[in-house]
Amino acid sequence: MMLDSIDKQLLVLLQKDCKQTNKELSNKLNLSVTAIYERIKKLEKEGIINKYVALLKNEKIDKAFVAFCHIKLIQHSQEYVVKFEREVANLSEVLECYHISGDYDYLLKVIVKDMEAFREFMVNKLTNINHIGSTHSMFVISEVKHTTGINL
Repeated sequence: MMLDSIDKQLLVLLQKDCKQTNKELSNKLNLSVTAIYERIKKLEKEGIINKYVALLKNEKIDKAFVAFCHIKLIQHSQEYVVKFEREVANLSEVLECYHISGDYDYLLKVIVKDMEAFREFMVNKLTNINHIGSTHSMFVISEVKHTTGINL
């Protein structure tokens, strides 16, 4: 599907605040409410809009400790990769997991309450996954930029 300029403007507005009403969006884009509704439904049907979420403040929910973990598997067989990915997907502390190139195989973004909770996560959950050869963790000192919006 090719996005026209109105689709792109609509997506920018929805990324900033998806709780805007179709009427508010129609006023901003000078389209009818029906046209906005149909465009949104088309973007959802095509999978361009994947889902709608509420973004939470980590500090307000007692999950202010953020760490990034590099993971290296002991070998790269399909069995090890599939098993690791399946198990890490079930860890609630892991917000993001990427299979990456370079010295390590995976990069995880982990969010927990504090250093003690991170240690507990590492000792009792992450390192219990078979086939992990090594890990390397880095802790966030301060967040400089965090956005979920994709530039169109």
